[in-house]
Amino acid sequence: MKTTDNLILKGSILLPGVAVMAMSGTSSCKKAGASEQEGPYNIVYIMTDDHTAQMMSCYDTRYAETPNLDRIANDGVKFVNSYVANSLSGPSRACMLTGKHSHKNGFTDNTTCVFDASQPTFPKYLQEAGYQTALFGKWHLESLPQGFDRWEIVPGQGDYYNPDFIIESGDTIQKQGYLTNLITDMSLNWLENERDKEKPFCILIHHKAIHRNWMADTCHLALYEDKTFPLPENYFDNYEGREAAKTAEMRVADHMDPIYDLKMNRPDKYSDLKARYESYYNRMDSAQKAKWDAFYDPIIEDFYAQNLQGKDLAEWKFQRYMRDYLKTVKSLDENVGRVLDYLEEKDLLKNTLVVYTSDQGFYMGEHGWFDKRFMYEESLNTPLIMHLPEGFNRRGDITQMVQNIDYAPTFLELAGVPVPEDIQGESFLSILKGEDPEDWRDAIYYHFYEYPAEHMVKRHYGVRDDRYKLIHFYNDIDAWELYDLQEDPHEMNNLYGKPGMEEITGRMMEKLRQQQEKYDDPIRHLNQEQRSI
Repeated sequence: MKTTDNLILKGSILLPGVAVMAMSGTSSCKKAGASEQEGPYNIVYIMTDDHTAQMMSCYDTRYAETPNLDRIANDGVKFVNSYVANSLSGPSRACMLTGKHSHKNGFTDNTTCVFDASQPTFPKYLQEAGYQTALFGKWHLESLPQGFDRWEIVPGQGDYYNPDFIIESGDTIQKQGYLTNLITDMSLNWLENERDKEKPFCILIHHKAIHRNWMADTCHLALYEDKTFPLPENYFDNYEGREAAKTAEMRVADHMDPIYDLKMNRPDKYSDLKARYESYYNRMDSAQKAKWDAFYDPIIEDFYAQNLQGKDLAEWKFQRYMRDYLKTVKSLDENVGRVLDYLEEKDLLKNTLVVYTSDQGFYMGEHGWFDKRFMYEESLNTPLIMHLPEGFNRRGDITQMVQNIDYAPTFLELAGVPVPEDIQGESFLSILKGEDPEDWRDAIYYHFYEYPAEHMVKRHYGVRDDRYKLIHFYNDIDAWELYDLQEDPHEMNNLYGKPGMEEITGRMMEKLRQQQEKYDDPIRHLNQEQRSI
């Protein structure tokens, strides 16, 4: 067995005659593969963008119907305390791939960072263990993927209609069709026609959906037009006691662009994002434009004729937002169904872990917002459901607190590949087996960096346990927030500095200190005096 740079690989390897090669730049392994497992197990990892748990019917029945996603949850497990380490697309993906927080993997924000693709990632470890690996869809890490036998990615955010793809040669090609369908087509083609069926596989199916600006497939344009959605009870939040929330630029009423976001484009109307919308629209072919225009033109004329203002406009925007978002979810759910049907037809479900998640949550009008970034529950929380292979008998809700840094070690342990010591996440494979580890974490750590930038959400870090959440906004602000999630689940009442909260505040400050030391966040060296009560 080869060792390099202090990496010593231990434990049984699933594939006869296939050695696990060491990767440079890592430390010794902290876990060996589970020798009792029958494997090898395949991994199908489906990740969407900005799909929030409250818009999946297995989590919340108020708005969405997602029957295919529900198939995974009903036949498998649903994590009800699943969180991200940094609620932003690129950073979240980097955390998932590396099993490390943003300050360790180097990709802290979308505006200044390029992901160092040469660093160790779980697909590389699986590839070296004899797995075939593939990635199709959104990458959003600026560099080109490494560790995949086959990949095609969209540039940046990608386009919903007739999108470009960067292929392995580095060239860019355009494909005809709707992006969610195309990503699924490519994934199924690889599974059926391109992979070596004698080897285990790991495929990452990464969708652009349900990212802004929520352009539905033409076959779904008319859906949900007869539905009126209830406003969140804090839709008209005034952010009292929450200084950082007041300055964020993500209110549906004030910052959601009528043309770009809600498609109310007309030659005589202008917005700052009009050109961006028209660039997306102009990717459509004549048949797609005809269907698009036939649907939207009457709505556009009615919208401008009404000349809505104030509260009426804010409520109208919310309804259009909800409908467009759900139409995009519809295509996504159908395509997840296609993947499940294929795996079932080919008798692959019995030895395949199927994971569905998103890169973070999203605001559907809560606090009056869209987008993510904040450490508040709607964006900190991310859906996570799994179909488990045979031999894993756990079913139903899983209540342990997990983060996206935990995916990498879980996949590695499932594959019998040792988990390197420098991975910061923890494998929850034992939980999937039905165990209830006594030493499982009692808190999670979060750090958001992208400021100043779009939506102007202040930099902040914080800690959350099973009841309380402590957040510190910093950089050009020094503001603390403390929430009792049991009594105040919508995070409307900042308890920091309130009489009687000294003991709880001190306890959460200590948990914050412990988390920052555990994950070696350099920010722990700053503002130490602010942690004393």
